[in-house]
Amino acid sequence: MTYPRLILRNLWRHPLRTVLTTLSIALSIFLVCAVLTLPGALEAVFAHWSSDVRITVHHKAGLTYWLPYAFLAKMRNLPHVAAVNHYSWFGGVYDEPKNMFPNFAVDPETVAQMWPDYGIDPAALERFRKIRNAALVGEQTMAKFGWRIGQEITLKGTVFPVDLTLRIVGVIPAASGNPVVLWFNYRYLSEAMEPRFGTALAGPTGVVGMIWLRADSPAHVGEIMRTVDALFRNSEAEVAAETEKSFIQSFTSTFEGLIRVVLAVGFLVVLAVVLIAANTSAMGVRERLPEIAVLKSLGFRRRPILAVLLAESTLQGLVGGVLGSAAAWVILGALNRAGRTAGGAFLGPLGSFHMSAGVAAEGVAVALVVGVVAGAVPAWNGARLNVVDALRRLF
Repeated sequence: MTYPRLILRNLWRHPLRTVLTTLSIALSIFLVCAVLTLPGALEAVFAHWSSDVRITVHHKAGLTYWLPYAFLAKMRNLPHVAAVNHYSWFGGVYDEPKNMFPNFAVDPETVAQMWPDYGIDPAALERFRKIRNAALVGEQTMAKFGWRIGQEITLKGTVFPVDLTLRIVGVIPAASGNPVVLWFNYRYLSEAMEPRFGTALAGPTGVVGMIWLRADSPAHVGEIMRTVDALFRNSEAEVAAETEKSFIQSFTSTFEGLIRVVLAVGFLVVLAVVLIAANTSAMGVRERLPEIAVLKSLGFRRRPILAVLLAESTLQGLVGGVLGSAAAWVILGALNRAGRTAGGAFLGPLGSFHMSAGVAAEGVAVALVVGVVAGAVPAWNGARLNVVDALRRLF
């Protein structure tokens, strides 16, 4: 009888208990791998949704404040600015307020220059420029409401007291990272509001919600932001310029606290599994006290017995870690691949999960630690067992 065979025979003495304990470790390691992947997934979302050459400019007091329409012309003349566009939140409702989605009035003339990475069909962009009430709709929103290209829809205004009838002329692909948004012509909104205000929004006294700038090179982004801040300092509407990534992160900063909570919960799960595995190891040692006493009476010393008992729990942890990490690698990899397809918009942030080999190795390492920690105390107690007391229990 060799030591490896002795370890395997002891583990397989109660197959159901061994399998359940191993699976509990595997499930905990799967959760650990998913939790460790979460920060990287969030960074992937930021990287996917943002460009290193786009800049947002909004009112310094907050996004609910409007900027003068005249600011657009001044920004077009700035050095290294390749394109200028703007967003004006319409807040339109299609059917019920609970189904509200982001819809903005934009300048159709520079959509292609501002968002070339969105992959919008050039024919759709041409129709967007030519048709007065045209709209581009995110792929996910199209699927949610069952809309089709060429269909006319009516959005009931909430921010602006007008209802707009829009014709869908194209789709914003899910791969753009912005699959729920709807864009329509700002001048169409301006014309609809002119009878009420007595003046056009798209004019010298008009307003826009926020302004988008596209730099001709990532190297000039910082210079443009400093120039914009300086240009409108002490003006009627001071502005704040920031990169697109920073702008998106400002909306998702609340997720940072959530991620910390998820991390804490994940490691509490691991702690619970350690206690379960430790209890299982202790049960196994208690059941084998007579056998340990016989081994000691035959001349086996404390170290070999300690090593055998500790190896059992460590092997369980290793197998559970490999199973959990492998399952996480397969499932999260499948989600990541699905997230890059046209239907991946329905997965949301899950489609951005990408598990690295380093995370898989960390999962296996955590499982080994779980096995060692769970088996350490029971193995030590079994190894230092007094042979006389144990033999008394036997006989």
